[in-house]
This record gives sequence, structure tokens and C-alpha cells, in this order.
Amino acid sequence: MSLSPPVLDLPFDTVPDSGEFLSAAMRWHFSPETGSAFWLRKLDELDFDPITEIRDTEDLTKFPDVSSELRDVRVEELIPRGYGNRPDVVGVYESGGTTGAPKRIVLLRDWLDRLLGWSSAQLDAHGVPHGLNWLCVTPTGPHMIGDVIKHQTAYRGGHTFTLDLDSRWVKRLIGDGRAAEADAYAEHIVDQVRHALRTQDIGVLMITPPMLERLARDDELVDLVNHKVRAINWAGTQMDPDTRHLYRTEIFPRTILYSGFGSTMILGNASERPGLSDEDPCVYDPFAPYMSFRVIDPDTGKPVGYGERGQVVMSHVSKSLLLPNILERDLATRIEPPRGTDSDSVADIAPVQQFDNEGVIEGVY
Repeated sequence: MSLSPPVLDLPFDTVPDSGEFLSAAMRWHFSPETGSAFWLRKLDELDFDPITEIRDTEDLTKFPDVSSELRDVRVEELIPRGYGNRPDVVGVYESGGTTGAPKRIVLLRDWLDRLLGWSSAQLDAHGVPHGLNWLCVTPTGPHMIGDVIKHQTAYRGGHTFTLDLDSRWVKRLIGDGRAAEADAYAEHIVDQVRHALRTQDIGVLMITPPMLERLARDDELVDLVNHKVRAINWAGTQMDPDTRHLYRTEIFPRTILYSGFGSTMILGNASERPGLSDEDPCVYDPFAPYMSFRVIDPDTGKPVGYGERGQVVMSHVSKSLLLPNILERDLATRIEPPRGTDSDSVADIAPVQQFDNEGVIEGVY
């Protein structure tokens, strides 16, 4: 719309000046004509003026973590008024519910288009061909990842085959001590993967590490993947470096193995840095300045040093949504980012044991 500052609408491959971008984003989200009802209401609770005091990503730490409020807020209140009476909403999506009741966000078309362009460029950098069909063994339903991959596959000229991985149900089974039922459910998913790989031309397999581990135990499935699949995109929980090296060099040597580290709270994912060797840690670089990471000491809230472990804080700042300073349930090693990036990069992702007074259960995701 005409109310939108041009710096908020740049092409995905044009990196805006961070200070100019953040200043424009704050004016957009906190002006009565363009801001969302949620943030305009929160403005009175802030002890600073975001329009005049937010100038770089470090300033985003001034914001409170509002993510818990997304469990109950009406989604209409999250959409900036600047989009008008009929905003182009792609969908309403929920977090995984690992740490309690799910949180909800709204995905708007302009952010999806930007995310698809950037993500497709990352796939190109990893050498993943266009025109391939994808088999996605991921959560669908209320979760963002399933729908976004459908759009991504179409964007790159392929078809999407989906298997609904109900990670919430598996977490409940494990939490209730019903491990045998959780195992049977996982094998039910594996059987569906087998049928799809036997009968369809699958070029990319998107799968979670726990499900990939099960697949790797099955000789027929390993053969099918090596024969048909050009790339494996793993996402979700962590994968230790030894397992990643084994997959790349021995079990799936004919495929491109790469990953993304994301969250519903940043409306997307960071991409694995291209060009890493089999011995390098899996480093993730965010889509800055729209997504940014900080790695902190959870006891002090201060950044840890490069190469040190800490808890991940994520921020999303775009025209469509503002979610700054969100403490995530992940631990990571802080990595120096690419030149000119106003954000940490991260590696060696692992979940915390407790978050929001809830035990963290990973299950199949």
C-alpha cells in the first residue's frame, strides 16, 4: 500500500540498511494508521519509545518477550492496519506446542513471497535442482512448515507429496509413558514413506531427524533414497555432528544433505551455510535483517562469546509482523555471522530440558 515505506518492500535479494529498515519498521508498527491493534495496545506498557529508540538489532532487547500472549490473542489483532480491510492472509499457523498450549501467528502473502524467494536462492546455493517433486514428512495441519513447502515446491516447478506427522500426538504418548504406541505410530509413518518412494518420482525428501534415523535402518528405504532422491532436507530437532557425517559420507552419499533451523515465531527458518565440509559444524545464517538471532547466557541475559554455548533469542521484524526478543527453547553455539549481517549465526542446536516450566519432549520432531 502507499502508506508503506519503500525500504519495507525491497526485493528479497536486496539487503536494506539495518538502521533505516528498523526505523521504518517501528514507524509502521507503532503508527495508529498502520500498526496492529496488538502492538498499539502494548505501546502504553513499554517504558521506551520504539519509534525513536530502536536503531539496531541490539535495541530489540528493550522489548518484552510477548510470545506467551500469542496463545490467546485474536489473530485479527496481529495484522497491521496498513494492509487495509482485506489483507491477503495465506494462513493462521500454530507453534508445535512443545512447551504448553500452542501460539498462533498470521502469515501474509507479501512475507510468504519474500521468504520463498530467499529460501529458493538458498536451495540453489546448495545445488538442489529445480523441477523436483518433494516428499514432506513433517507436521501439517495447523503448522506453517507443511503449507510453506507446498508453495516452495510449486515455486521451483515441482509437486508436493505430504505425510501428516502429528508430532503433538507422539509427544503426548511419550509424556504418558506409552512409548510402544509412539513407536508404532512412527513405523506407520515409515510405511507411508516407503509407498511414496516406491511409486513416485521423489527428488527431495524433507524429514525430521528422528524419522530419518528410522528410515536409515531400513535397507530398502536407503536404496530407494540413494536411487531416487537428489537432496534430503532435514528440519526440526537437532542432529549431532557424527550422525550428520555418517549420513553424508556412508548412508546417503549420493544425496545433498542440508538443513534449516526455524521457528513459527520468526515465520520461517535460517538456512544451513553453503560450502561447509563434512567435518564442519552445521552453521545456520538467518535471513537478516528480517530474522535475527542472539545467543545469551540464560542466567544473565548477556551475549556469550563466539564459540560458546547459550540459549537462542529470536526476532522477526518485517512489514507483516513484529515479534522481537523471543526466548526460544533451543541451546546453540554462537557463531560469527557473514560480513555485514547484524545478527548472530548459530550451530549445534539442542533443546533445553525445561522451558516455561514444562518438560521439553521432542518425539518425532
